[in-house]
Amino acid sequence: MNTAPKYQVVHDEILARLQSGQYAIGMRLPTEGALARAFDVSRVTVRKSLEMLVRAGYLTSRQGSGYSVATLSPPASTCLVSFTDKVLIEGRTPGAKLLRIETPARDVPAAVAAYFDEPLVLVERLRTVDGQPRMLTQTWMPQRLVPQIRAAQFPETGQNQSILRILREEFGLDWTSACETLNSLLATASVSNVLAVPVNTPILSQACTAFDKDNRPVFFDLVYRQGPISFDLAGPARRQTA
Repeated sequence: MNTAPKYQVVHDEILARLQSGQYAIGMRLPTEGALARAFDVSRVTVRKSLEMLVRAGYLTSRQGSGYSVATLSPPASTCLVSFTDKVLIEGRTPGAKLLRIETPARDVPAAVAAYFDEPLVLVERLRTVDGQPRMLTQTWMPQRLVPQIRAAQFPETGQNQSILRILREEFGLDWTSACETLNSLLATASVSNVLAVPVNTPILSQACTAFDKDNRPVFFDLVYRQGPISFDLAGPARRQTA
């Protein structure tokens, strides 16, 4: 017998629907009244469940418009915000072209090696918006955490191309904190070729290391990107705008 409060039961069911893809990013949820009838609970109970999901970062609420799906990878207390979700919520089309998987990774940068003393896997992808190159991403993670990693686990379209969801759902990786470093630099020949910009074009690099609850590094993500980054520092979590 389920003894959980009704609002928690409703919360858990809506969250399960979100995570299964039943509600897509940017989609408006059924009204409070419709959900109340579907779950056979009061609208007050439904509202409490939905507000829990708003506080967790999954939903946004706008008076007169109801609740909409904001992301399937809430940033929580870390700097990690899904690029895929941000682009989808803007009504644009994200893409993710897999460039290579190196296992084990060769020529690991010193900044990455400083966190890991074991064989790593490198996943390199080109991220696009409406078909145009936007970011070159390089993600390193311990080889032991991603056994039998393969290209088929990295879709190039749809909302499941997010690296945050791939690492969590395909490999069970989890993290509770992260640190981030931003730098400006000039595009090298290899980076400029992928991003389709001239060599020595000013670009931004964004490095983020994620840690588990025991403060062990889970993955290191390095992004070379065109365009500015802005942050909303209000509220419990910093939010990145691509």
